[in-house]
Amino acid sequence: MIDRTGLAEFLRNRRAALQPEDVGLLRGPRRRTSGLRREEVASLCTMSADYYSRLERERGPQPSQQMLASIARGLHLSIDERDHLFRLAGHNPPARGTAGEHISPGLLRILDRLADTPAEIVTELGETLRQTPMGIELTGDTTQYTGPARSVGYRWFTDPAVRDFYAPEEHAFLSRRYASGLRELVTLRGPGSRAAYLADLLSDRSEEFRRVWDEHEIGILPHDVKHYIHPEVGALELNCQRLIDPGRAHMLLVYTAVPGSESYEKLQVLSVIGAQSLH
Repeated sequence: MIDRTGLAEFLRNRRAALQPEDVGLLRGPRRRTSGLRREEVASLCTMSADYYSRLERERGPQPSQQMLASIARGLHLSIDERDHLFRLAGHNPPARGTAGEHISPGLLRILDRLADTPAEIVTELGETLRQTPMGIELTGDTTQYTGPARSVGYRWFTDPAVRDFYAPEEHAFLSRRYASGLRELVTLRGPGSRAAYLADLLSDRSEEFRRVWDEHEIGILPHDVKHYIHPEVGALELNCQRLIDPGRAHMLLVYTAVPGSESYEKLQVLSVIGAQSLH
């Protein structure tokens, strides 16, 4: 059963404890509240300000588990705080472990400070959990996918349009890379895992996947330099730095270009395009 009073008090407390700088926002000269505003938290949680406000006022429907997961990420809750939030809302907390999608507050704090840089947090299956605004400008909003298509490896073998974003000379390597990475995860996580489920789906749906899967390749590492074909600025050569959270099996991927290079200038153009789209 939902504890509306406890839930509202907990949300207000956590909102007041967060400062704009903690989540990559500017404080501004006219800010009067000591913590975040309700509309700021709602934006971080990808929900309407009205919906979030009703929760803090002990009103509205019982939040779904998906909505609670968004709130936990938006408020940068620890894993214990996330579990507490779920119980207050009348739900059993998700199982803990490396297959979970709760992002550690530390990783979120780093991402929030990269607002002017393409970056994203992904699961071990290549499912995007969070992107910076520039990350969305680079690859599109890859958090929107549902089901198996959340995995970039699954999309690679089942959606031909995905390959348009990658330079043709990278295609064969990426097929081998995704199959190799998935095979390692199947071995690591076991036959009942989500990785094994994706491998079975792809074996049914992609002849190319079956061919590269049967090669049993292991240990193919991603290239440090990525070659993309962006629909608005064209060819991009970007370095990809990875920060791994081993406790959650999440990775923070940061994409940068060599200063002064053509790709660097194109990222500046993307930044301007993104700023204009907000107005």
